[in-house]
Amino acid sequence: MTSTREAFVSKSTQHPNSAWVVRQTREFLDRTKDREQKPAILMHDRDTKFTKAWTATLEQNGVKTNPLPVASPNLNGRCERFIQTMKRELLFKFILFGNRHVDYLVEQFLSYYNGQRAHMQRGNLPPLGVVPEELMKPIRERIEVKSYVGGLVKSFERKAA
Repeated sequence: MTSTREAFVSKSTQHPNSAWVVRQTREFLDRTKDREQKPAILMHDRDTKFTKAWTATLEQNGVKTNPLPVASPNLNGRCERFIQTMKRELLFKFILFGNRHVDYLVEQFLSYYNGQRAHMQRGNLPPLGVVPEELMKPIRERIEVKSYVGGLVKSFERKAA
């Protein structure tokens, strides 16, 4: 089975600036500090919000930066595709009522995306899912429908015995 990537999303803001980016980076590093495999490289575009203070924050934690060439979104395709998925499967389907509402919806979707949603690269397992020993044919009566993000997304799981 191949390795995978886990999606992280920062809190939203209407006016992002370099101080906000540094704060979100610190939170990301804090969330990943106790992991066996820590982030080693962070790819980023040439936005002016990625300042020397931001680079220093990463370097202090042993993370190298990899700035992408100007106007090259295809080099960061996985990130661009995740943003497109967030927009199409979530944000375009709600009327948003401020930052707290956006953060709540994104948190709910991220929980589903990382923990439940099937990913082709992982043999249709979620990024944080465990590879089962063997697969059994499902019995229709033992299937349970679970709703996420207020019923917008549904998944099907086996009922507990």
